[in-house]
Amino acid sequence: MQTKFSGALAITLGLALSAPAQVKTEVPPVVPGARPATVERIKVHGAALEGNLEANSVDREVIVVLPPGYASQKNRRYPVVYALHGYSIGAGQWSQEIHVPQTVEGAFAQGAQEMIVVLPDSKTVHNGSMYSSSVTTGDFEQFIAHDLDAYIDGHYRTIANRTSRGLVGHSMGGYGASRIGMKHSDVFGALYIMSPCCLSARGAGTANPATEKALEAVKTPADSAGLSFGLRAQLASAAAWSPNPKKPPLFLDLPFENGAVRQDVIAKWAANAPLAFVDQYIGNLRQYRAIAMDVGDQDGLRIDAGKLHDILDTYGLANSFEIYKGTHTSAVADRFQNHVMPFFSKNLCSTANCR
Repeated sequence: MQTKFSGALAITLGLALSAPAQVKTEVPPVVPGARPATVERIKVHGAALEGNLEANSVDREVIVVLPPGYASQKNRRYPVVYALHGYSIGAGQWSQEIHVPQTVEGAFAQGAQEMIVVLPDSKTVHNGSMYSSSVTTGDFEQFIAHDLDAYIDGHYRTIANRTSRGLVGHSMGGYGASRIGMKHSDVFGALYIMSPCCLSARGAGTANPATEKALEAVKTPADSAGLSFGLRAQLASAAAWSPNPKKPPLFLDLPFENGAVRQDVIAKWAANAPLAFVDQYIGNLRQYRAIAMDVGDQDGLRIDAGKLHDILDTYGLANSFEIYKGTHTSAVADRFQNHVMPFFSKNLCSTANCR
C-alpha cells in the first residue's frame, strides 16, 4: 500500500485492482430450458445532466432486458431492476461481465419471477460519474433516481411503484447503489449492494509531485485518456466530489496543490463517503423491503462493506451480508444470476396494488 497521495486515492476508490481484472468473470452454465429474453439498446435523455461542464452526453446509452413473456403477454406489467456498472466500464462491458441476457434468462428458468432489467451507462470524460451530483459531470444521482426511472415507466409496461423497483450495483455501481439507495428510498423498494467501493473517508497521505504534475498537464479528454487507470480515477473523483465551475478546463479541485494537501477538498470527499453519512438516512433505509450486500473474500473492499453491515445491524435494520469465495470480479455473473435476481424476485412486488 503506497503512502503517497496517488496510492491513497486508488485505495479510496477501491480500485487497487488493475483495469483488465474487470473482465475476468466466471460464466455460469446455461440453464436448460431457459427461454430467450429480448435486449433493447436505447438512448435516454437526462435532464439532470444538461449543462454539465465536461460536455458529457446528456443522451445516455441504456440496455433494457425484457423478460421472455413480455412480447406475448400484452396486459402484464413487470417489476424493474436497475443495475449500475463499475468504474472504467460502461453499460456494454457491464452486460458482458454479468453475461446478460444469459444470466437473466437463467434466473427466470430457475424460478425467479419475470422482471425488466435496466443497465444505464454512466461513463464520463474521466471514465466514471461516481453516480454523484456535480455541475462538472452532471447530476448522475438524479439521472438514475428520476430521469431514467420516469423514462422506463413511460415507455415500458412497468409496475410504477417503489415496491416494484430494485436497485443494484457493483464496485463504483455498489457505491452508487449505496448513495442513491440511502437518499431515494421513495423511488426504490429493495436494495442490493455488490462489492461497493468508496464507502469510507480516507486520509490524503502525502503529496506526490509526479502525480500532481501529470494531473495538472491534463487539458483535454484526450489527455485524460492517456493517463493510467489510477490517475483517471482521481480525476473522476474530483469531478464528482470537488467540482469547481470557475476552474477551467477541467472544472474541478484536486486534493493537493503546489505540493500541499488541500484539507477543504479532502473534507468534500469525506462528505461523499456513505460510511460518513449513513446515520443521516437510517429512516430512509427502514423503508426498504429488503437490503443485501455481498463481497468476495479476496476483495479488499470486504472491510468497508462489513462496516456498513455492522452499522445497519447497530440500528436494528434487517440486512443480509455474505462474504463469498472470489475476487472483486470473478463471481459477479454467478452472483447476478443466482443471488441478485432471486433476491429481487422475492422482494419486489409483482402486482400493482403492493405497498
